[in-house]
Amino acid sequence: MTDIKSMTLEELEQEMEKLGEKKFRARQIYSWMHEKLADGFEDMTDLSKGLREKLSEHYELVRLEAVKIQTSRIDGTTKILFRLPDGNAIESVLMRYHHGNSVCISSQVGCRMGCRFCASTLDGLERGLTPSEMLDQIYQIQKWSGERVHNVVVMGTGEPLDNYDALLRFIRLLTSEGGLHISQRNVTVSTCGIVPRMRELADEKLQITLALSLHASSQEKRRALMPVANRYGLSEVLDACRYYFEQTGRRLTFEYSLVGGVNDTAEDARELARLIKPLRGHVNLIPVNPIKERDYVQSGHAAVLEFKNKLEKSGINVTIRREIGRDIDGACGQLRKSYMDTEK
Repeated sequence: MTDIKSMTLEELEQEMEKLGEKKFRARQIYSWMHEKLADGFEDMTDLSKGLREKLSEHYELVRLEAVKIQTSRIDGTTKILFRLPDGNAIESVLMRYHHGNSVCISSQVGCRMGCRFCASTLDGLERGLTPSEMLDQIYQIQKWSGERVHNVVVMGTGEPLDNYDALLRFIRLLTSEGGLHISQRNVTVSTCGIVPRMRELADEKLQITLALSLHASSQEKRRALMPVANRYGLSEVLDACRYYFEQTGRRLTFEYSLVGGVNDTAEDARELARLIKPLRGHVNLIPVNPIKERDYVQSGHAAVLEFKNKLEKSGINVTIRREIGRDIDGACGQLRKSYMDTEK
């Protein structure tokens, strides 16, 4: 069965013509899927019964099922575990801020990047998500909360640029007219540094924010934390960042997980400032979320503040990411892993 929710409006128009239907039916169906967030063809009440039967016969309308919802008592963050049509599970997060609601979505089932401090990668990669499966995380959260989603962060389970074609189609569907029409400037995509894809994305000249998971200020330390560094060296990755800025005019965000005694020294801060100052990017410091399968520990509060101060004195724009969802398996992949372990 063909995945209808992953189609562009133009593709859907062609499909309607193949079915012997009027072209304008495509816009009606598109609106039901992406504006009214219909869960099934039977909900599309302004279509004839015959057309709805044809749609059911030829197309799959992807819908994710929420199987577990956890809301933090600390900060109100909500983490949702979704079951996919094939039985796999992914997780998404709803974060409420004064400037609007943000949703962090997954782009793959599992991950093969192997970053040492991340729970998402412990069981490897199962598969990439389809554009419709990425979209429906947002749609189901918006329906569940009854609130508009303003910002989307592709920073959950998976490496988005390892699912590049689906990611690109997802962004275009999410930001185009006729759907949620979220501004590209309100979309952030994270990558651990797949250089060829970073350059391809730059050439698309989208207005999204690219966030590089940097996590180290030297090639040696980065290689110890992130296996992808064995393939793409630090200088190569930073060159790709420079290229992205030149092509899009969009400043990058550098994600830096602080691991106690590993990458949080004064020398690390000085070297990090030296590396990224020419790129005029923003540094997001993340006190690492400990996971039981690894022995990494979070940097102490004083060490985090000292690291931030050193960067700021070097003229770097820095924020410390607010710790969210610590009481609800907040780190990427933790909720999914505990669910899958239980299922097994």
